[in-house]
Amino acid sequence: MGGAMALTLVALAYPGMLGLSTVSSSQTRIIAQTQWGPLTEGDRDFVVKVRAAGLWEYPLGQIGLQKGTSKGVKTASEHLIDGHAALDASCRKIAPMLNITLPNVASPQQQGFVNQLQGEGGKQFDTDFANILRMTHGSIFNTIAKIRSTTKNSLVRALADQANDTVLDHITVMEKTGLVDFDQTIFNQTTPPKLPSSDLTPPPPAAGQPEVVLTPPPTATSTPLDLNGAGGGGTGGGTTPGPNPSPTVR
Repeated sequence: MGGAMALTLVALAYPGMLGLSTVSSSQTRIIAQTQWGPLTEGDRDFVVKVRAAGLWEYPLGQIGLQKGTSKGVKTASEHLIDGHAALDASCRKIAPMLNITLPNVASPQQQGFVNQLQGEGGKQFDTDFANILRMTHGSIFNTIAKIRSTTKNSLVRALADQANDTVLDHITVMEKTGLVDFDQTIFNQTTPPKLPSSDLTPPPPAAGQPEVVLTPPPTATSTPLDLNGAGGGGTGGGTTPGPNPSPTVR
């Protein structure tokens, strides 16, 4: 994590925002045949990306509830907690079914964003919070669309459906803060940085390490995937906010 702050300042201007380095140039290569359809490298990486997103955006939601100075930032923070808790539960449901190993911490780049915002306050915090998260969600939105339109695996397709709804909700609440610089955001989304893969890849969990669980708020309306139909479809993330819960492990 050394040099995370310096990395964050660069990443704020040129955010790659996917938080995961591709492990192979062949994203369409089938790595497993499952009862829910073939699983490609791109499918696997997508599940990891969704998990990694929650591992830094959920804590930022908690920070935003504490440090945000505007109603818009606090509302957006509530949506982050609510939506990512449900997405995280879905990832933890389908990962063992597909034999996918999930990370327990975000990538160094993503943790750098958390470190930066932890050190800010007032209007600067509100502005950077809204812009960083609008950029990151805008970038992953494109990835979701690609996975949803190409995957042949019904569990991954269901996760993409849920992620699509959740990310669109988060994009919307960031924009409603009135703090988003759209010109800079669009530029940043189309001009990603060339960062080392080690900065973009969440590390695998240590052997025997308890699985991190993002606890849903008591009044959550976002729900994890219902797998009764073998993952044929997903329920999108809701938008009702709730109190500030804490991550747990199991």
